Amino acid sequence: MKIVLVGANGTIGKKVHELLFAEGHEIVKVGKTSGDFQVDIADRESVRRLYAKIGAFDAVANASGEVAFAPFEKLGAAEWGLSLGSKLMGQVHLVQEALPYIREKGSFTLISGIVGDDPIFSGVAAAAVNRAIEGFVIAAANELPKGLRINVVSPTLLVESLKEFGPFFPGYTPVEGTQVAQAYKKSIFGNRTGQKYTLYP
Repeated sequence: MKIVLVGANGTIGKKVHELLFAEGHEIVKVGKTSGDFQVDIADRESVRRLYAKIGAFDAVANASGEVAFAPFEKLGAAEWGLSLGSKLMGQVHLVQEALPYIREKGSFTLISGIVGDDPIFSGVAAAAVNRAIEGFVIAAANELPKGLRINVVSPTLLVESLKEFGPFFPGYTPVEGTQVAQAYKKSIFGNRTGQKYTLYP
């Protein structure tokens, strides 16, 4: 299977790549500044050009998207613009622009996160965006053509990110990146659509 992996060099992306590449799948690694191809997912035209270069494929798995973390009263237009333009609309772009290229019965796997269900301080923008992504997945699952499926993976704090982000998630139980990768595998190769795969207690 030919899988377009966006955010392939990130913490989650690397784990997904390791798992799927080891099983013999063709992984097209995409990043903002690295990988086989580069893309700015917030820029719809950039996403369109990406798919035109790659050609036909079977699945899109996204592990990218930026959000601003700041106290609510400090969330200005720039912070909201980044969060909505990248992690929310960026993922919408990845789905819509793929439709001419993705093969029948292919799949999309997007990413949200625990703060949509269990907010943290300075996580208002992230919580709002994560919930919006999950709503998009539920609705889009009813309208995708060609027998396509779409799901979203919602991880908690990763063990691999504990040192960097642990202080922002007091009392949270982290999960291994390999567990998150398995959720991506389930989404890509399973038979369900419109689902949210959570990885937290």
